[in-house]
Amino acid sequence: MPLGLIELPWWGYVLVVLGLTHVTIASLTIFLHRHQAHRALDLHPLASHFFRAWLWLTTGTITREWVAVHRKHHAKCETPDDPHSPQVFGLTKVLFDGVDLYRRETAVAETRERYGHGTPNDALERHLYARHSQLGIALMLVIDLFLFGPIGLTVWAVQMLWIPFFAAGVINAIGHYWGYRRFAPNDASRNILPWGILIGGEELHNNHHAYATSAKLAHQWWEVDIGWLYIRLLAALRLAKVRRVAPKIRVDPTKRHCDAGTLQAIVTHRYAVLARFVDSLKPTVKQEVRQRRLGTALGLDEKRTLRAVQRGLQRGAENLPETERLTLERALAASALLRILYAMRQELAALWGRSSASREQLVEQLESWRGEQAPASADRRHRDQYYRGVVRGGQLDADRGVRQGEGGMVPAVSDTAAWHPLARHPGADLRGAVPAGVRGALSPVGRLGARGVRRGCHRHRRQEPAPLARSQEGTLASARTNRDSATARRPLTWR
Repeated sequence: MPLGLIELPWWGYVLVVLGLTHVTIASLTIFLHRHQAHRALDLHPLASHFFRAWLWLTTGTITREWVAVHRKHHAKCETPDDPHSPQVFGLTKVLFDGVDLYRRETAVAETRERYGHGTPNDALERHLYARHSQLGIALMLVIDLFLFGPIGLTVWAVQMLWIPFFAAGVINAIGHYWGYRRFAPNDASRNILPWGILIGGEELHNNHHAYATSAKLAHQWWEVDIGWLYIRLLAALRLAKVRRVAPKIRVDPTKRHCDAGTLQAIVTHRYAVLARFVDSLKPTVKQEVRQRRLGTALGLDEKRTLRAVQRGLQRGAENLPETERLTLERALAASALLRILYAMRQELAALWGRSSASREQLVEQLESWRGEQAPASADRRHRDQYYRGVVRGGQLDADRGVRQGEGGMVPAVSDTAAWHPLARHPGADLRGAVPAGVRGALSPVGRLGARGVRRGCHRHRRQEPAPLARSQEGTLASARTNRDSATARRPLTWR
């Protein structure tokens, strides 16, 4: 005699649990996250009320509180004010006790007032969902027991644990600790997996932090965001309307100079630009750390030193934990090359951080940073003298873009002149140091090969500036070029 309304084999109950919890995950990612927190899409009242009711039954979540905590997480990410950063509280604490951190933050009135605006405040929310948040959970227990009998208690228990572990735990903890990064926002966000199915697409956490207001979290053909599939189905049924999707980067091989469109695209795709810039520097950074034995010189492990430098290039020293920031500072003090690369990283990031500069000034700074052309007043003799002086450690005038620093001659990266040599000492192998897409940014001759540095300027090889790229909103000066053509050797010609 069945004890519940529905009797199933054991695997049937497993499928029921997976189905019910997946509806909860879909409700969280579509309604709470993408619709309420980031306004990436609009929902029809019918869909919105369904999601609200289901979340009330399965999680007891109050919309305003969840949205407020999540928005504060984005605003204060990886800082002591972040409600649930594993970089601050530790991986274990966030993974297994994320609900406690969430509840602690929801109790802060300032958080609710400052970040909880624009959420539902109708009579249903005020008198039922918010006032009696635990009533829905109790009602869900009664429903499960009625449908499945005693085993319904197990079904209910799994439902109650699913969101606290996978959303408050796995996404907030693992998503800021382990995985791969396609973009370089100023935080530790990572994509846990390229296939966002089990947690509704939230596995693509680094993609989300790069384009927080995008309704679609997948940015490559091989990435899967099942939440986006559900949104498209709702849109086909006229129950949802997509407001924002991250624009795609497109290449314009004919463009050679920066303009206002380039600047707009740089700002829009700033984390993609920065990620490509940093990725192109990784071989050079690794070689520099190993050749100069920076880890041993600093009394640290080589991997630890390399990790601190790479994360510093990605996120900036100000966004690193204290220990990594100190390691980065000591590594920069010991290496002139690393100081050059980090200074260029800061100059690039400053393009979207200078709120007081006019658009024309920012375009000029971007063009100077890219450094396609050398100053017209510099003839070949002066250029040859300049590179020989830098390579051999000789001093040159300040107007040549060089200043004396620790460890040898250091290019004045902050200057607007296009003289940015990437040389540190005789015999330096600088191949791979110039990032694809910004090869003119470091010197008039682009990428410098090891032979050219050792034997003099006549061995340098010129590289044409990389093609610029464009997005749906403009042009982007950070196109990835063919790696083989980037290392092609052609006779040096001065214009």
